[in-house]
Amino acid sequence: MFRLTEEQEAIRDSVARLCAKYDADYWLTRDREGGFPDDFVADLAAAGWLGIAMPPDYGGAGLGVTEAAIMMQTIAESGAGFTGASAVHINLFGPHPIVVHGTDDQKRRFLPPLIAGQDRTCFGVTEPNAGLNTTQIETRAEPAGDGWVVHGRKLWTSTAQSANKILLLARTTPRDRVEKPTQGISLFYTDFDRNHVEVREIEKMGRKAVDSNAVFIDGLPVPRQNLIGEEGRGFYYLLDGLNPERILVGAEAVGLGRAALRRATAYAREREVFGRPIGQNQAIQHPLAESWAELEAANLMVFKAAALYDAGEPCGAEANAAKYLGGEAGYRACERAVMTHGGMGYAKEYHVERYLRESFIARIAPVSREMILNYIGEKVLDLPKSY
Repeated sequence: MFRLTEEQEAIRDSVARLCAKYDADYWLTRDREGGFPDDFVADLAAAGWLGIAMPPDYGGAGLGVTEAAIMMQTIAESGAGFTGASAVHINLFGPHPIVVHGTDDQKRRFLPPLIAGQDRTCFGVTEPNAGLNTTQIETRAEPAGDGWVVHGRKLWTSTAQSANKILLLARTTPRDRVEKPTQGISLFYTDFDRNHVEVREIEKMGRKAVDSNAVFIDGLPVPRQNLIGEEGRGFYYLLDGLNPERILVGAEAVGLGRAALRRATAYAREREVFGRPIGQNQAIQHPLAESWAELEAANLMVFKAAALYDAGEPCGAEANAAKYLGGEAGYRACERAVMTHGGMGYAKEYHVERYLRESFIARIAPVSREMILNYIGEKVLDLPKSY
Protein backbone atom coordinates (compact mmCIF):
# COMPACT_ATOMS: atom_id res chain seq x y z
CA MET A 1 0.00 0.00 0.00
CA PHE A 2 1.32 3.45 -0.90
CA ARG A 3 1.88 5.94 1.89
CA LEU A 4 4.22 8.82 2.58
CA THR A 5 7.11 8.38 4.98
CA GLU A 6 7.21 10.37 8.22
CA GLU A 7 9.76 12.72 6.65
CA GLN A 8 7.55 13.26 3.61
CA GLU A 9 4.51 13.89 5.81
CA ALA A 10 6.59 16.47 7.68
CA ILE A 11 7.33 18.22 4.37
CA ARG A 12 3.63 18.32 3.55
CA ASP A 13 2.76 19.67 7.00
CA SER A 14 5.49 22.33 6.95
CA VAL A 15 4.55 23.61 3.50
CA ALA A 16 0.85 23.59 4.45
CA ARG A 17 1.56 25.72 7.53
CA LEU A 18 3.41 28.27 5.41
CA CYS A 19 0.60 28.32 2.83
CA ALA A 20 -1.99 28.89 5.56
CA LYS A 21 -0.70 32.46 5.87
CA TYR A 22 -2.06 33.11 2.38
CA ASP A 23 -5.80 32.57 2.50
CA ALA A 24 -8.40 32.40 -0.28
CA ASP A 25 -8.89 36.17 -0.25
CA TYR A 26 -5.16 36.70 -0.87
CA TRP A 27 -5.30 34.54 -4.00
CA LEU A 28 -8.59 36.11 -5.09
CA THR A 29 -6.90 39.52 -4.95
CA ARG A 30 -3.95 38.24 -6.98
CA ASP A 31 -6.39 36.85 -9.54
CA ARG A 32 -8.28 40.12 -9.80
CA GLU A 33 -5.40 42.57 -9.73
CA GLY A 34 -2.44 40.56 -10.94
CA GLY A 35 0.95 41.23 -9.42
CA PHE A 36 3.45 38.47 -8.76
CA PRO A 37 3.09 36.88 -5.27
CA ASP A 38 6.53 38.06 -4.16
CA ASP A 39 5.80 37.74 -0.44
CA PHE A 40 4.65 34.13 -0.84
CA VAL A 41 7.74 33.18 -2.85
CA ALA A 42 10.01 35.04 -0.42
CA ASP A 43 8.60 33.00 2.46
CA LEU A 44 9.21 29.77 0.56
CA ALA A 45 12.76 30.85 -0.23
CA ALA A 46 13.46 31.83 3.38
CA ALA A 47 12.30 28.39 4.49
CA GLY A 48 14.60 26.73 1.95
CA TRP A 49 11.84 25.20 -0.18
CA LEU A 50 13.01 26.61 -3.52
CA GLY A 51 16.02 24.32 -3.35
CA ILE A 52 14.15 21.18 -2.35
CA ALA A 53 15.55 19.16 -5.27
CA MET A 54 18.86 21.02 -5.65
CA PRO A 55 22.25 19.61 -4.53
CA PRO A 56 23.22 20.32 -0.88
CA ASP A 57 26.65 21.58 -2.00
CA TYR A 58 24.93 24.61 -3.53
CA GLY A 59 22.41 25.32 -0.78
CA GLY A 60 19.70 22.84 -1.75
CA ALA A 61 18.04 20.08 0.25
CA GLY A 62 19.13 17.30 -2.10
CA LEU A 63 15.73 15.61 -2.09
CA GLY A 64 13.95 13.97 -5.00
CA VAL A 65 11.14 14.64 -7.42
CA THR A 66 8.85 12.79 -4.98
CA GLU A 67 9.42 15.43 -2.31
CA ALA A 68 9.16 18.24 -4.88
CA ALA A 69 5.80 16.81 -6.02
CA ILE A 70 4.60 16.71 -2.41
CA MET A 71 5.54 20.34 -1.98
CA MET A 72 3.90 21.51 -5.21
CA GLN A 73 0.74 19.51 -4.60
CA THR A 74 0.45 20.97 -1.12
CA ILE A 75 0.75 24.51 -2.48
CA ALA A 76 -1.99 23.94 -5.06
CA GLU A 77 -4.21 22.08 -2.59
CA SER A 78 -3.98 24.95 -0.09
CA GLY A 79 -6.14 27.04 -2.41
CA ALA A 80 -3.21 28.77 -4.08
CA GLY A 81 -3.92 26.64 -7.13
CA PHE A 82 -1.81 27.11 -10.21
CA THR A 83 -1.18 30.75 -9.33
CA GLY A 84 0.83 29.74 -6.28
CA ALA A 85 2.34 26.66 -7.87
CA SER A 86 3.44 28.40 -11.06
CA ALA A 87 5.17 31.11 -9.05
CA VAL A 88 7.77 28.56 -7.89
CA HIS A 89 7.43 25.80 -10.49
CA ILE A 90 10.26 26.99 -12.77
CA ASN A 91 12.76 26.86 -9.88
CA LEU A 92 12.15 23.13 -9.42
CA PHE A 93 12.43 21.72 -12.95
CA GLY A 94 13.98 24.55 -14.98
CA PRO A 95 17.51 24.45 -13.52
CA HIS A 96 17.72 20.64 -13.79
CA PRO A 97 19.93 20.71 -16.92
CA ILE A 98 22.35 22.94 -15.01
CA VAL A 99 22.48 20.42 -12.16
CA VAL A 100 23.11 17.51 -14.54
CA HIS A 101 25.25 19.09 -17.27
CA GLY A 102 26.65 22.31 -15.82
CA THR A 103 30.25 22.73 -14.75
CA ASP A 104 31.14 23.17 -11.08
CA ASP A 105 31.71 26.85 -11.77
CA GLN A 106 28.27 27.22 -13.37
CA LYS A 107 26.57 25.46 -10.48
CA ARG A 108 28.33 27.74 -7.98
CA ARG A 109 27.35 30.85 -9.96
CA PHE A 110 23.80 29.94 -10.91
CA LEU A 111 22.20 27.68 -8.31
CA PRO A 112 22.64 29.45 -4.93
CA PRO A 113 20.97 32.72 -6.07
CA LEU A 114 18.03 30.72 -7.47
CA ILE A 115 17.64 28.72 -4.29
CA ALA A 116 17.81 31.88 -2.17
CA GLY A 117 15.21 33.61 -4.31
CA GLN A 118 17.66 36.34 -5.31
CA ASP A 119 17.46 35.38 -8.99
CA ARG A 120 14.27 34.73 -10.91
CA THR A 121 14.52 32.83 -14.16
CA CYS A 122 12.24 32.34 -17.12
CA PHE A 123 12.21 29.50 -19.63
CA GLY A 124 12.78 30.43 -23.28
CA VAL A 125 11.82 27.36 -25.30
CA THR A 126 8.38 27.61 -26.99
CA GLU A 127 8.18 29.63 -30.20
CA PRO A 128 5.31 30.89 -32.38
CA ASN A 129 6.19 28.76 -35.42
CA ALA A 130 7.43 25.65 -33.62
CA GLY A 131 4.94 24.83 -30.87
CA LEU A 132 5.57 21.32 -29.56
CA ASN A 133 8.00 20.59 -32.42
CA THR A 134 11.02 21.99 -30.63
CA THR A 135 13.44 20.91 -33.36
CA GLN A 136 11.89 23.60 -35.58
CA ILE A 137 12.82 26.56 -33.38
CA GLU A 138 14.04 29.58 -35.31
CA THR A 139 15.82 31.51 -32.55
CA ARG A 140 19.49 31.53 -33.53
CA ALA A 141 22.72 32.11 -31.65
CA GLU A 142 25.46 33.48 -33.90
CA PRO A 143 29.16 33.43 -32.94
CA ALA A 144 30.43 36.79 -31.70
CA GLY A 145 33.78 37.19 -29.98
CA ASP A 146 34.06 34.72 -27.11
CA GLY A 147 30.40 33.82 -27.15
CA TRP A 148 27.23 34.33 -29.14
CA VAL A 149 24.63 36.91 -30.05
CA VAL A 150 21.03 35.68 -30.00
CA HIS A 151 18.14 36.76 -32.21
CA GLY A 152 14.62 35.33 -32.19
CA ARG A 153 11.22 35.08 -30.55
CA LYS A 154 9.81 33.05 -27.68
CA LEU A 155 6.18 32.59 -26.67
CA TRP A 156 4.36 31.72 -23.43
CA THR A 157 7.45 32.63 -21.43
CA SER A 158 6.29 32.75 -17.81
CA THR A 159 7.63 35.29 -15.26
CA ALA A 160 9.51 37.24 -17.96
CA GLN A 161 8.11 40.51 -16.58
CA SER A 162 10.31 40.23 -13.50
CA ALA A 163 12.97 37.65 -14.43
CA ASN A 164 16.63 38.60 -14.42
CA LYS A 165 17.81 35.26 -15.92
CA ILE A 166 16.69 33.07 -18.79
CA LEU A 167 17.24 29.40 -19.61
CA LEU A 168 17.35 29.78 -23.36
CA LEU A 169 17.22 27.28 -26.19
CA ALA A 170 18.65 28.48 -29.51
CA ARG A 171 19.94 26.95 -32.71
CA THR A 172 23.72 27.32 -33.09
CA THR A 173 23.94 25.27 -36.31
CA PRO A 174 21.33 25.67 -39.07
CA ARG A 175 19.02 22.69 -39.66
CA ASP A 176 20.38 22.14 -43.17
CA ARG A 177 23.88 21.57 -41.76
CA VAL A 178 23.07 18.78 -39.28
CA GLU A 179 22.22 15.12 -39.82
CA LYS A 180 19.24 15.16 -37.43
CA PRO A 181 16.95 18.10 -36.60
CA THR A 182 17.59 17.43 -32.88
CA GLN A 183 21.24 18.36 -33.41
CA GLY A 184 22.70 21.86 -33.54
CA ILE A 185 20.53 23.28 -30.75
CA SER A 186 22.26 24.69 -27.68
CA LEU A 187 21.13 25.55 -24.17
CA PHE A 188 22.21 28.72 -22.38
CA TYR A 189 21.60 30.18 -18.94
CA THR A 190 22.29 33.87 -19.06
CA ASP A 191 21.27 37.38 -18.04
CA PHE A 192 17.86 38.54 -19.23
CA ASP A 193 19.27 41.80 -20.54
CA ARG A 194 16.32 44.08 -21.32
CA ASN A 195 18.50 46.28 -23.49
CA HIS A 196 18.24 43.44 -26.01
CA VAL A 197 14.90 41.89 -25.06
CA GLU A 198 11.35 43.18 -25.41
CA VAL A 199 8.65 41.53 -23.28
CA ARG A 200 4.94 41.78 -24.06
CA GLU A 201 2.51 40.24 -21.60
CA ILE A 202 -0.24 37.99 -22.95
CA GLU A 203 -3.67 38.58 -21.43
CA LYS A 204 -5.04 35.17 -20.61
CA MET A 205 -7.88 33.17 -19.10
CA GLY A 206 -6.46 32.67 -15.62
CA ARG A 207 -3.37 32.81 -13.41
CA LYS A 208 -3.13 36.57 -13.89
CA ALA A 209 -0.54 36.99 -11.13
CA VAL A 210 2.03 34.83 -12.93
CA ASP A 211 2.64 36.52 -16.24
CA SER A 212 2.97 34.79 -19.60
CA ASN A 213 4.69 36.66 -22.38
CA ALA A 214 5.85 37.01 -25.93
CA VAL A 215 9.60 37.70 -25.88
CA PHE A 216 11.47 39.39 -28.73
CA ILE A 217 15.25 38.93 -28.64
CA ASP A 218 17.46 41.27 -30.69
CA GLY A 219 21.21 40.88 -30.29
CA LEU A 220 21.29 39.39 -26.78
CA PRO A 221 24.96 38.74 -25.92
CA VAL A 222 25.71 35.38 -24.30
CA PRO A 223 29.23 34.73 -22.94
CA ARG A 224 30.76 31.33 -23.67
CA GLN A 225 30.82 30.48 -19.97
CA ASN A 226 27.01 30.54 -19.99
CA LEU A 227 26.68 27.63 -22.42
CA ILE A 228 25.31 24.60 -20.58
CA GLY A 229 27.12 21.41 -21.57
CA GLU A 230 28.30 20.92 -25.15
CA GLU A 231 27.35 23.15 -28.03
CA GLY A 232 24.65 21.55 -30.17
CA ARG A 233 23.41 19.16 -27.46
CA GLY A 234 20.80 21.44 -25.90
CA PHE A 235 17.77 19.54 -27.18
CA TYR A 236 18.93 16.40 -25.41
CA TYR A 237 19.66 18.31 -22.19
CA LEU A 238 16.17 19.76 -22.29
CA LEU A 239 14.77 16.22 -22.18
CA ASP A 240 16.26 15.76 -18.70
CA GLY A 241 13.69 18.15 -17.28
CA LEU A 242 10.62 16.91 -19.16
CA ASN A 243 9.65 13.95 -17.01
CA PRO A 244 10.03 15.85 -13.70
CA GLU A 245 7.95 18.70 -15.13
CA ARG A 246 5.16 16.35 -16.17
CA ILE A 247 5.16 14.75 -12.72
CA LEU A 248 4.97 18.12 -10.98
CA VAL A 249 2.15 19.36 -13.21
CA GLY A 250 0.23 16.17 -12.49
CA ALA A 251 0.75 16.65 -8.75
CA GLU A 252 -0.36 20.28 -8.94
CA ALA A 253 -3.49 19.35 -10.90
CA VAL A 254 -4.45 16.79 -8.27
CA GLY A 255 -3.90 19.43 -5.59
CA LEU A 256 -6.09 21.92 -7.41
CA GLY A 257 -8.80 19.30 -7.86
CA ARG A 258 -8.71 18.51 -4.16
CA ALA A 259 -9.08 22.19 -3.29
CA ALA A 260 -12.13 22.39 -5.55
CA LEU A 261 -13.60 19.18 -4.13
CA ARG A 262 -13.13 20.47 -0.58
CA ARG A 263 -15.12 23.61 -1.36
CA ALA A 264 -17.78 21.69 -3.25
CA THR A 265 -18.40 19.19 -0.47
CA ALA A 266 -18.49 21.92 2.17
CA TYR A 267 -21.09 23.81 0.14
CA ALA A 268 -23.09 20.62 -0.50
CA ARG A 269 -23.28 19.95 3.25
CA GLU A 270 -24.36 23.49 4.12
CA ARG A 271 -26.63 24.54 1.26
CA GLU A 272 -30.26 23.54 1.82
CA VAL A 273 -32.94 23.43 -0.85
CA PHE A 274 -36.40 21.92 -0.38
CA GLY A 275 -35.64 21.41 3.29
CA ARG A 276 -32.54 19.22 2.93
CA PRO A 277 -28.82 19.69 2.19
CA ILE A 278 -28.12 19.36 -1.52
CA GLY A 279 -25.33 16.89 -0.73
CA GLN A 280 -28.01 14.41 0.28
CA ASN A 281 -29.09 14.22 -3.35
CA GLN A 282 -27.31 11.54 -5.34
CA ALA A 283 -27.15 13.81 -8.40
CA ILE A 284 -24.81 16.01 -6.34
CA GLN A 285 -23.18 13.30 -4.24
CA HIS A 286 -22.20 10.83 -6.96
CA PRO A 287 -20.19 13.19 -9.21
CA LEU A 288 -18.21 14.43 -6.20
CA ALA A 289 -17.53 10.87 -5.05
CA GLU A 290 -16.42 10.02 -8.58
CA SER A 291 -14.01 12.97 -8.57
CA TRP A 292 -12.52 11.80 -5.28
CA ALA A 293 -11.81 8.40 -6.83
CA GLU A 294 -10.36 9.93 -10.01
CA LEU A 295 -8.07 12.26 -8.05
CA GLU A 296 -6.81 9.43 -5.85
CA ALA A 297 -6.08 7.23 -8.88
CA ALA A 298 -4.23 10.07 -10.63
CA ASN A 299 -2.29 10.74 -7.45
CA LEU A 300 -1.04 7.14 -7.35
CA MET A 301 0.29 7.49 -10.90
CA VAL A 302 1.98 10.77 -9.99
CA PHE A 303 3.89 9.20 -7.15
CA LYS A 304 4.63 5.99 -9.05
CA ALA A 305 6.26 8.11 -11.74
CA ALA A 306 8.14 10.15 -9.13
CA ALA A 307 9.40 7.00 -7.39
CA LEU A 308 10.62 5.56 -10.67
CA TYR A 309 12.40 8.79 -11.56
CA ASP A 310 14.09 9.04 -8.17
CA ALA A 311 15.21 5.41 -8.47
CA GLY A 312 16.82 6.13 -11.84
CA GLU A 313 14.34 3.91 -13.66
CA PRO A 314 12.65 4.67 -17.01
CA CYS A 315 9.45 6.62 -16.33
CA GLY A 316 8.44 8.33 -19.58
CA ALA A 317 5.11 6.55 -19.87
CA GLU A 318 4.27 6.99 -16.19
CA ALA A 319 5.26 10.67 -16.12
CA ASN A 320 3.15 11.40 -19.17
CA ALA A 321 0.24 9.39 -17.77
CA ALA A 322 0.53 11.25 -14.45
CA LYS A 323 0.24 14.59 -16.21
CA TYR A 324 -2.67 13.36 -18.35
CA LEU A 325 -4.64 11.74 -15.53
CA GLY A 326 -3.98 14.57 -13.10
CA GLY A 327 -5.02 17.19 -15.62
CA GLU A 328 -8.25 15.42 -16.51
CA ALA A 329 -9.21 14.53 -12.94
CA GLY A 330 -8.39 18.04 -11.73
CA TYR A 331 -10.48 19.63 -14.48
CA ARG A 332 -13.50 17.42 -13.78
CA ALA A 333 -13.31 18.13 -10.05
CA CYS A 334 -13.21 21.88 -10.71
CA GLU A 335 -16.10 21.72 -13.16
CA ARG A 336 -18.17 19.70 -10.70
CA ALA A 337 -17.34 22.17 -7.94
CA VAL A 338 -18.75 25.01 -10.03
CA MET A 339 -21.88 23.02 -10.90
CA THR A 340 -22.38 21.99 -7.26
CA HIS A 341 -22.47 25.67 -6.31
CA GLY A 342 -25.03 26.37 -9.02
CA GLY A 343 -25.28 30.07 -9.78
CA MET A 344 -22.89 30.93 -6.96
CA GLY A 345 -20.23 28.83 -8.66
CA TYR A 346 -20.09 31.59 -11.25
CA ALA A 347 -19.33 34.18 -8.56
CA LYS A 348 -15.69 34.98 -7.85
CA GLU A 349 -16.24 35.17 -4.10
CA TYR A 350 -16.77 31.39 -3.98
CA HIS A 351 -13.37 30.79 -5.65
CA VAL A 352 -14.29 27.69 -7.64
CA GLU A 353 -14.64 29.59 -10.93
CA ARG A 354 -10.97 30.56 -10.57
CA TYR A 355 -10.05 26.95 -9.99
CA LEU A 356 -11.93 25.93 -13.14
CA ARG A 357 -10.12 28.54 -15.24
CA GLU A 358 -6.77 27.46 -13.85
CA SER A 359 -7.51 23.76 -14.40
CA PHE A 360 -7.12 24.22 -18.16
CA ILE A 361 -3.41 24.86 -17.69
CA ALA A 362 -2.64 21.25 -16.84
CA ARG A 363 -4.66 20.02 -19.83
CA ILE A 364 -2.77 22.24 -22.29
CA ALA A 365 0.75 22.63 -20.93
CA PRO A 366 3.55 21.65 -21.08
CA VAL A 367 2.33 19.13 -23.66
CA SER A 368 -1.13 18.49 -25.04
CA ARG A 369 -3.30 15.55 -24.05
CA GLU A 370 -3.22 14.30 -27.63
CA MET A 371 0.59 14.20 -27.77
CA ILE A 372 0.65 12.26 -24.51
CA LEU A 373 -1.74 9.69 -25.97
CA ASN A 374 0.43 9.55 -29.11
CA TYR A 375 3.47 8.83 -26.94
CA ILE A 376 1.73 6.07 -24.98
CA GLY A 377 0.29 4.57 -28.16
CA GLU A 378 3.73 4.38 -29.77
CA LYS A 379 6.05 3.68 -26.83
CA VAL A 380 3.83 1.53 -24.63
CA LEU A 381 1.34 -0.12 -26.98
CA ASP A 382 3.84 -0.49 -29.87
CA LEU A 383 1.48 1.12 -32.38
CA PRO A 384 2.75 2.91 -35.52
CA LYS A 385 3.90 6.50 -34.99
CA SER A 386 1.00 8.79 -35.87
CA TYR A 387 2.72 12.14 -36.36
